Amino acid sequence: MKEIEELIRLSRKYGQDKRFVIAGGGNTSYKNAEKLWVKASGHALATITEEGFAVLERALLDTMGEKVYSTDAARREEQVKNDLASACLTPGRRPSVETSLHNCMHFAYVVHLHPTLVNGLMCSVQAEMRCRELFPDALFVEYTDPGYTLFRKVYDRIVAYRVAYGCEPHVIMLQNHGVFVGADTPEGIEDIYDDMLCRLEGALTTPLPEGEAVVSSDVCDVVPAIRQMLSRKGRGLKTLKVTNDALTDVFCASEEEFKKVKFPFTPDAIVYCKSEYIYLAADTTEEFLRQAEQKIEDYVARRGHTPKVLLIRGIGLVAVGDHAAGAETVSDVFTDAMKVAAYAQSFGGEHPMTAEQIAFIDNWEVENYRRKVSAGTSAGRMSGKTVIVTGAAQGFGEGIARELMKEGANIVVADLNDVAGVRTVVSLNELARTNRAIFVRTNVSEMESLQGLIRATVMQFGALDTFVSNAGVLRAGGLEAMTPENFEFVTRINYMAYFYCAKVASHVMKIETAYDPDYFADIVQVNSKSGLRGSKANFAYAGGKFGGIGLTQSFALELAPFRVKVNSVCPGNYYDGPLWSDPVNGLFIQYLNAGKVPGAKTVDDVKEFYLAQVPMRKGCNPLDVTRAILYCIEQTNETGQAIPITGGQVMLA
Repeated sequence: MKEIEELIRLSRKYGQDKRFVIAGGGNTSYKNAEKLWVKASGHALATITEEGFAVLERALLDTMGEKVYSTDAARREEQVKNDLASACLTPGRRPSVETSLHNCMHFAYVVHLHPTLVNGLMCSVQAEMRCRELFPDALFVEYTDPGYTLFRKVYDRIVAYRVAYGCEPHVIMLQNHGVFVGADTPEGIEDIYDDMLCRLEGALTTPLPEGEAVVSSDVCDVVPAIRQMLSRKGRGLKTLKVTNDALTDVFCASEEEFKKVKFPFTPDAIVYCKSEYIYLAADTTEEFLRQAEQKIEDYVARRGHTPKVLLIRGIGLVAVGDHAAGAETVSDVFTDAMKVAAYAQSFGGEHPMTAEQIAFIDNWEVENYRRKVSAGTSAGRMSGKTVIVTGAAQGFGEGIARELMKEGANIVVADLNDVAGVRTVVSLNELARTNRAIFVRTNVSEMESLQGLIRATVMQFGALDTFVSNAGVLRAGGLEAMTPENFEFVTRINYMAYFYCAKVASHVMKIETAYDPDYFADIVQVNSKSGLRGSKANFAYAGGKFGGIGLTQSFALELAPFRVKVNSVCPGNYYDGPLWSDPVNGLFIQYLNAGKVPGAKTVDDVKEFYLAQVPMRKGCNPLDVTRAILYCIEQTNETGQAIPITGGQVMLA
């Protein structure tokens, strides 16, 4: 149907624009004389398809406006839910709780959104007065608990509006909730929303703070510790997302400013961010952490769950999720709440929900269902963990990152190759469920670059659980051919950079383990079989790898008291990767040109020579290596090891 195609277009247009809707909220509908198509619960407007709409029989919906339901709130909501289910013609698709509101507006299209500007007015102390000034034809409805109670009030107000004005209201403004817009064409909907935002922008007296804010250098000392405070005692590993800008900085500046966003403005905020938030302000890192520990434990004792939102002076908004997708949603929803509070200053100040209204939403079955749907799942052996993989834009590193992504890890691709790095992250995120991947341009031979990598990781995910030091280079050649410059280059990347990586990673990991006695972190070096035995005409590479195992053992001894395990995995030859197969500078061509394989005339001769040395007659691949890395991570009683993955080519005594 053309009409449903238009409904999908409208839904996606507004669902993909954060000015109108956050976290997949809002709902849309189309109706004819017999049927109503309305967004089903659990579907996001931004990506909705025809399968995302529940179809209901209007004849049955029409009776709900006159029906008398139980006076007991819980019983009444159950009766309403059952009546909606009876009218539904698409089993398995739960109609939006606001279905009846869509049905009672006599327009073909109805689009219900929560625009930030609209809620800046609707969540202000002057909401009703300024609404009548700015939108004299709109129907204003004071805050009412969602569900049947709201439907009944809106239904009666629409009937009264028809009597008073002889027409239908195109716009219904809901205090501390959002807006319903109805029209008989999609263009009519769009015109109304365009005009609405234009009028509101013209009414603003205080501009929204814009621009960046400086995030304290303490972020890498404070946030990982908070992550472990939130995750310990069997609560499950949390993912944190740190954001800061000029707007956030305002509400983090003082307790007085924080009070403006201390309580939720809308039901959606409660669903995703809960209804109580933590504020931290201190002069030292030690005081920050003391405050955080006290407030988090007090919060959990009172509420029975961990907080979703912390505002920290000098750092910003710290959003807490059970996974990366959840943290992103909390960040988006609370950022929207801060914008609402800022806009509300143009309309007399903010007007949050009351304690009674909050309690209703917290306990309402429908919102608990939405909460469950939004939580999602992230199955996998690495769920909740954040892993940096250096040199992960391509080759072995990309393969390792891909396999860990499949296991539910958040992945940070650290590489110098911007183009390949961005392309890899796009590909990895196609595999994501509730985990995420990001790219951070990194030079592993520069401490400043690595410190930036750690900071970016903490800002995006709140922690570092595993550091996979994979980046490596190779310049083959014997004593006569090897130049000092090439030897120094190989040593700097393969040996010295491993020290740099371990130094920056272990700093964060020791902070995390200090705040959770059951937590272990991991540093895993991707070494080589050439680190276990010498390699002819390849001493620069082998020497660095031999040295790397010495570093692994030494780091392991130093970090064991902090429950940071350090191990090396030593792959055999990955023939299909660019290190070996690159037609210009791969090892096959390098070894052929260096005469490393006596009598070899072609690349195939070189490859056969190496396969003949492997009892399993196969090359090593990223999955083989990832399984060894997973072993290193999952066990808690082995450190300082160099694990061969060579198909039997190298066997340890």
